[in-house]
Amino acid sequence: MGNHHHGHDHQHDHSTDGLPDLLDLDAEVLHAYQAEFITEVAETAGEEPRRILDLGSGTGAGTLALAARFPAAELIAVDVSPDMLERLRAKAGHAGVGGRVQTVPADLDEGWPNVDDVDLVWASASMHHVADPVRVLRNALGAIRPGGLIALVEAAGMPRFLPDSVGNGVEGRLHAALAANHAEEMPHRGADWGPLLEKAGFAVVAAPHYRINLVAPLPPATPRYAHAVLNRMRTGLHNRLSAEDRATLHTLLDGHGPETVLERDDLTVVGDRTAWIGRRQ
Repeated sequence: MGNHHHGHDHQHDHSTDGLPDLLDLDAEVLHAYQAEFITEVAETAGEEPRRILDLGSGTGAGTLALAARFPAAELIAVDVSPDMLERLRAKAGHAGVGGRVQTVPADLDEGWPNVDDVDLVWASASMHHVADPVRVLRNALGAIRPGGLIALVEAAGMPRFLPDSVGNGVEGRLHAALAANHAEEMPHRGADWGPLLEKAGFAVVAAPHYRINLVAPLPPATPRYAHAVLNRMRTGLHNRLSAEDRATLHTLLDGHGPETVLERDDLTVVGDRTAWIGRRQ
């Protein structure tokens, strides 16, 4: 999951704009690829990490998945948003791992939090929001024990849900307008992070790519996830949308009946995630 419709905008405080709910829905619908990547991280690590840092943790999808996969690990979740971290703590308590999860409020653009001596740094859809990613990655390198790993996940954009026939391709125009915004505001979104990790001093040891293509039967939260994503895009791009597209989105998001996103029977979830695993030598 910012107002330019960041999918995971953890470097700005969006406690009142619906982003925490969107992140929870994202985790509920897209958990399978994350589990696959965590398995690859575990196999690369060899021995179980005992101290894990989640950079830009949001509401804790990664933190809780890592806590479940590594039951002996201590986890430190860093995010700029107190609301996100409060929700994360509640979820960790509900999952029975609250005693192993520490939260640290910090803005990575302002400096590195007081965290070091970790075995694994996890950064999911958060690094493209920082102003100087190589500086942050170098700080991460310094916080990792020799031989430890960084696991970084990024996406070029949010998933797509609608058939191309809906609104004569309205979803495609939303994504194109969003990509134009991101090119100006977040130049590292969709970047190849391998060279950036190497510039920061990591040895890149893996770069798996995950193609998301979910069809019926979809996870139960999919309609609400689609609604949250499309509504966030509409809000961020409102001034750039044609009257026709605004009307189509009004029907999809604000109406009632089978044409609305919440009631459609033709939704899919299509997207991509690229990941990198880097090792501190």
